[in-house]
Amino acid sequence: MTEFSTPNFSLDLSDQVALVTGTTSGLGRRFAQVLAKCGAKVVLTGRRVEKLNALAEEIRADGGVCEPFPMDMTDRASIRSVLAEAESKLGTITILINNAGIPDAQRATKMSDELIDNVFDTNLVGPYVLSCEVARRLIAQKLPGRMVNISSIAAFDTRPGSAVALYSTTKAGIVRMTEALAVEWAGFNINVNCIAPGAFSSEMMDGMLERMGDISKGFPRKRICQPEQMDSTLLFLVSPSSECVTGTFIKVDDGQSAR
Repeated sequence: MTEFSTPNFSLDLSDQVALVTGTTSGLGRRFAQVLAKCGAKVVLTGRRVEKLNALAEEIRADGGVCEPFPMDMTDRASIRSVLAEAESKLGTITILINNAGIPDAQRATKMSDELIDNVFDTNLVGPYVLSCEVARRLIAQKLPGRMVNISSIAAFDTRPGSAVALYSTTKAGIVRMTEALAVEWAGFNINVNCIAPGAFSSEMMDGMLERMGDISKGFPRKRICQPEQMDSTLLFLVSPSSECVTGTFIKVDDGQSAR
């Protein structure tokens, strides 16, 4: 019988290699900082090279280990080449945080084909491809893994005037992707879970506030949440103690939306 410590929880990720997408701002930036602080070697990815390098310098100055890699989630060749290069430098990816995403910010009937492709590829196709590539390596090496996909409360709650039809569709797809891949990979000890944030401070949220005004006035607590308030949820899902939790989603929205 397996013996567990009391409590069965640890923040020590010193034997882990984590890849986080969309680390140049908002939640992704915070996720990378937190994982590095807990000892993981972190692969930083995103499209803006200057911001990637600045974050890498910040993490290293704080004693963390990381490597920055420009990566385009709409380009499958970019995804695969970055993964291969990152693993050659830091080792096999055992934690994957699919965080990168872009909004549509346009009425469904007015979207261009280019916008439709970019939103689908960035928010859903790219994360699917990356997840499969990471899982393929873990399975081949018989290593356990943790994947956390970042959806949105918009996957469950869309409102008149929000102009998020395509965004919400892709984020609902992320929830279902989480459930389906968790079932397929459970036998390989790869846990796949999902966080569905509400309104958190980010560049994407700044754009929404500019378009729609201060939406926090309609929230019960009259506030926009901060990325730091997601730390505990992320760390639970990547920690050893969550080994029985897979194929689920956690809404973290400060009570902003209906149930």
